[in-house]
Amino acid sequence: MAGDGKKLHVAMFPWLAFGHMIPFLDLAKFIAQKGHKISYLSTPRNLTRLPKLPPHLTSLITFVPISLPRVDELPENAEATMDVHPDDVHYLKKAFDGLETELARFLETESPDWIIYDFAPHWLPPIAGKLGISRAFFSIINAWFLAFFGPSAAMLDNSVLRPTDPEQFLVPPKWITFPTKAAYRAYEVKRTFKTGSEPQNASGVEDFYRVGCIITGCDALAIRHCREFEPNWLTLLEELHGKPIIPLGLMPPLVEESSSDDSKNDTWVSISEWLNKQTIGYVVYVALGSEVALSPDELTELALGLELSGLPFFWVLRKPSGSTDADSFMLPDGFEERTKHRGIVWKNWAPQLRILNHDSVGGFLTHCGWSSIVEGIRFGLPLIMLPLVLDQGLNARLMEEHKVAIEVPRDEADGSFTRNSVAESITLVMVDKEKGSIYRERAKEMSSLFSDKLLHDQYLDNFVQYLENHRG
Repeated sequence: MAGDGKKLHVAMFPWLAFGHMIPFLDLAKFIAQKGHKISYLSTPRNLTRLPKLPPHLTSLITFVPISLPRVDELPENAEATMDVHPDDVHYLKKAFDGLETELARFLETESPDWIIYDFAPHWLPPIAGKLGISRAFFSIINAWFLAFFGPSAAMLDNSVLRPTDPEQFLVPPKWITFPTKAAYRAYEVKRTFKTGSEPQNASGVEDFYRVGCIITGCDALAIRHCREFEPNWLTLLEELHGKPIIPLGLMPPLVEESSSDDSKNDTWVSISEWLNKQTIGYVVYVALGSEVALSPDELTELALGLELSGLPFFWVLRKPSGSTDADSFMLPDGFEERTKHRGIVWKNWAPQLRILNHDSVGGFLTHCGWSSIVEGIRFGLPLIMLPLVLDQGLNARLMEEHKVAIEVPRDEADGSFTRNSVAESITLVMVDKEKGSIYRERAKEMSSLFSDKLLHDQYLDNFVQYLENHRG
């Protein structure tokens, strides 16, 4: 149906992780700015923890709470991945699947024109389809991660994609017909897919199956990607799935100069005072997320590598999700005392965008989540990479191909790394005048693409037009 000027009602239903909920909220805000009504559905506690809406959008975006069923193995009030240990996320997926009845009731009562959903609710497309509601899968991750695992039929067929057979993930799969280094390493497969023993899965539904159902049942696949960067993967997705693939651009975030939260403003004042005293371009910013924990040995080697580099650093080290193990948060004896004159270990929330945008910061040591990569390159920072799970290994291979980043060398068998490899990687990227300058210059070049708000907003405009022209 062609667009008729009538305003849409769009429902948004992200997975229970803030790395998903925030991009969904950003997309909701953009759609609402075009005058369309948004119903953003999540659990009550998650909704209270989201950033406050701009005043001009409060009449267009409604937060709709749906109650998460109780699962005995989850901690009290656990409603997001940040509330549970990574090994217990499968219990959260079990609880998430219990949202089906309440969500179906909402769709039947409210009859939105579209529902935009995440990878997890494999049961949702048939419900929305029977009600005549158009369906879009929003993948917050880039195109190569989704394309790497092939057509949805392969995802639905457990005999094709077998996490217990790591060999299939160690080379680019046969459906990728163009040159690429996108592949996992053996230790990444073991860590990501829990190979070697039968992984626990209280929900009874594998992630591959979830995604296969989500893609098979959608009318369009929207993805955080752009044609100016690695376009072959978007074409491949169209060939693999036979669905409209709609890039949303890279959705580069804006740096907020102030916050309505006084405590956050005070935090930034404290951090900026320290950054202002540092030499321009010499601080390495370190942030590996809080949802996957380094082992005690890895934490030790990373800390001693930072110390060995001799460079100033700002390390955001937050307690891993759901962790009760004090050792997983234990720095080497005397580390903070020895480095206090040139380094900060920050153990609370930190304003990442503001830090990355500061002149003193010259590099970003990251776990290679897609959002972190976009943020780092958006500010022209070369990356030092320590990928941990999921898409991060593939992201690292692609970023290295573009010469905006290097990976910390690791043991191919177990993924371990040493303080020397950390220190050498940092100093190469940050200060090396020959090899390192390539990464610094290339990151600055690519920042013009990653920070081009006009370009990326045009992608979002195109998506909104698609929604308007293809309502149910």
